[in-house]
Amino acid sequence: MNFIHSVMTTYRIAVLVGSIRSESLNRKLADALIRFAPPDFTFHHLKIDDLPLYNQDEEEHPPEAVQRLRREIREADGLLIATPEYNRSIPGVLKNAIDHGSRPWGHNAWAGKPAGIIGLSTSACGTALAQQHLRNILAVLDVPTMAQPEAFIQHRDDLFDADGGIGPGSRDFLQGWMDRFATWVRLHVGG
Repeated sequence: MNFIHSVMTTYRIAVLVGSIRSESLNRKLADALIRFAPPDFTFHHLKIDDLPLYNQDEEEHPPEAVQRLRREIREADGLLIATPEYNRSIPGVLKNAIDHGSRPWGHNAWAGKPAGIIGLSTSACGTALAQQHLRNILAVLDVPTMAQPEAFIQHRDDLFDADGGIGPGSRDFLQGWMDRFATWVRLHVGG
């Protein structure tokens, strides 16, 4: 008798939100997007609000918060990054987390992790410049970043529904974004 054994691969996604504000719109967006993910995807928010400012003097003996960040990045199969735009670039807290995860030289925890970038802003241009700056940074860190569809989301009153999910006006587009992200991760992880 032959038995067919199928093992479902689970993809672990680290969620990096570029805002530490308690009512962060980008955290809300990331949480709403997670609802669109396929069942074989799990998500874990990276904690970045307790990271000290990056200091090369501490690279060899980093604080526990930095060690935790690096460990959680290494354990992830992919990255979902949701960022606001501050002064036409990425927030300092996001850059600080990226710097901690990429150091010391030769120990880049981000390398090879497929990423999807999205952002939400109250401005009409969304987070286009922040995302472009982030793509430049991720390229040098060897993070394969999904190019399309780009998603520069402008906040509207109907973007989220009463349950914190995506409202009907943006649901199809953002479901499509998540579907492409899942495909991107699978392509790079080899599932």
